[in-house]
Amino acid sequence: MNGGGSADMTLAFELDALRTLADPSGVFDDARGWSQYVGVVSEQPTYVVTNFTRKNRIRQDFFSGPRGKAESLENVKGQFETDRHVLVGTGEDDEALAADTGWEFLSVETAADAAGWPLAGDGEDPDPEPEDARDDWP
Repeated sequence: MNGGGSADMTLAFELDALRTLADPSGVFDDARGWSQYVGVVSEQPTYVVTNFTRKNRIRQDFFSGPRGKAESLENVKGQFETDRHVLVGTGEDDEALAADTGWEFLSVETAADAAGWPLAGDGEDPDPEPEDARDDWP
């Protein structure tokens, strides 16, 4: 996906975009080869992001935490000073969010196609998880 561009890049995946990928952990590993920082942003509660990343063995450099996506992207951009800041998202709302916060937008389908990342299944949510699901129970 690098395509000759700068490796001095911060790459943020919107959680719903990450869920559409067949191998989120492999995607993160691959992205680390051409990105300085890689993380996840979401409107979901922190534990939802943490459970997803833990379950998929994803080591992220940043995540939304208790903030919304817009505030998270603004904070990340201020903290990680790279040549490019790219949000991989799922639709017009994410595209508008990227524009509003000074990030580049890349749809997950375009990113997956360019990087050779397989998408999960046939459009079903590959990681359905109830709001109250807990990953820390014995």
